[in-house]
This record gives sequence, structure tokens and C-alpha cells, in this order.
Amino acid sequence: MMSKKIIVSYILLMIFTLKSSYSQCAMCKAVVESGDVPLAEGVNNGISYLMVFPYLLIGGLFFALYRYKKNQAKN
Repeated sequence: MMSKKIIVSYILLMIFTLKSSYSQCAMCKAVVESGDVPLAEGVNNGISYLMVFPYLLIGGLFFALYRYKKNQAKN
């Protein structure tokens, strides 16, 4: 049980600390390289904003499954 927690923690740590997670599409890269700093920051913030929702949905799914399994174990 403890090894699963360690593995999950390690994977999450790797996901959130990888520098490749800051990669961008070709058009976004072109905007960033144009030198317009506020626009580039806006693009990066937009990408981060769009990435939040899939993680929230997956987290909600896992939480629902956890509660379901916990209720099944009680019965």
C-alpha cells in the first residue's frame, strides 16, 4: 500500500516539474518569439487555464470511485 503512494507521488512530482511540460504548439511559439511579452504571458496563462479542467475532471472521477469503493467495503 505504501509503495503505491510513493509511486503515485513520484509520478505527480515528475509531471509537475518537467521542463517539457512548458512546450507549446508552433503558433504559440511564434507568438512568444515575436517579443511581445504581455501577449506571450497571456498565451501561457491560457494554456495553463485550459489544462486545469481535464485534471479536475479526472480528479473528480477518482474521488467518486474512491467513495464508491469505500461505501462498498462498509457493506
